[in-house]
Amino acid sequence: MDTRQTVAPPRPVKLFHRFANPGQFLRLSGRVLPWLYGSGVLLTAIGVIWGLFFAPDDWQQGDTVKIMYVHVPFAWLASAGYVSLAICSVLSLIWRHPLADLAAAELGPVGAAFTAVCLATGSLWGKPTWGAWWVWDARLTSVFVLFLLYLGHIALVRAFDDPTRGYRAGAILALVGVINLPIIKFSVNWWNTLHQPASIGLTGAPTIAASLLWPLLFTTLGFTLLFAAITVARTRAGVMERRIRMLLMAKTSEASQS
Repeated sequence: MDTRQTVAPPRPVKLFHRFANPGQFLRLSGRVLPWLYGSGVLLTAIGVIWGLFFAPDDWQQGDTVKIMYVHVPFAWLASAGYVSLAICSVLSLIWRHPLADLAAAELGPVGAAFTAVCLATGSLWGKPTWGAWWVWDARLTSVFVLFLLYLGHIALVRAFDDPTRGYRAGAILALVGVINLPIIKFSVNWWNTLHQPASIGLTGAPTIAASLLWPLLFTTLGFTLLFAAITVARTRAGVMERRIRMLLMAKTSEASQS
């Protein structure tokens, strides 16, 4: 008789594997998704209306500064989305997380779209400020490289007949591309660039007036929740699409055997 006792895995590990289950993910995300969309739309609307109609103009840039209520959140989410993509890649390559590959595949288009809006709004802001739609500034160039990394990930994931090979290739590219993130963050400090330094940092007080800061915080939080909602919705669709494909394959196999 085997008297050895089985050591239970730590609670965080058990939770990790529990929510890695696609069925559990569908149930949980189904409850959370309406709240993500609702709170995201509400906070974004409050921030945009507050910023456009009630916040004062900048003393130097005038009302063109109000582009930041869209540009800054999308710039933040362009990088944050890529961090999420890299985390999914680690979960896929090391732990073989069953949802990581699907989440990464759905994150790519969302991140690319947000990065494209970041570049477009930055161009609109740059024209009256710098007198040009585009300059090969270190910050702008590194964000453009980020956009190309997103596109590369989207193409790689879908380039192979075997989805597993595409997921692995995309994960490797995502991890290699992480090196671009500190370049984006610190480019304005490392080089003499046209782009202004960050007005909000983890250390030190913000250099932006409170009357401009508060609506910016609302739009940033709102767009972040919407980014999460879109990604979760796309991942749910990916899980259900995979289930339907597996059912069709099983029915086809049964029909061929009968």
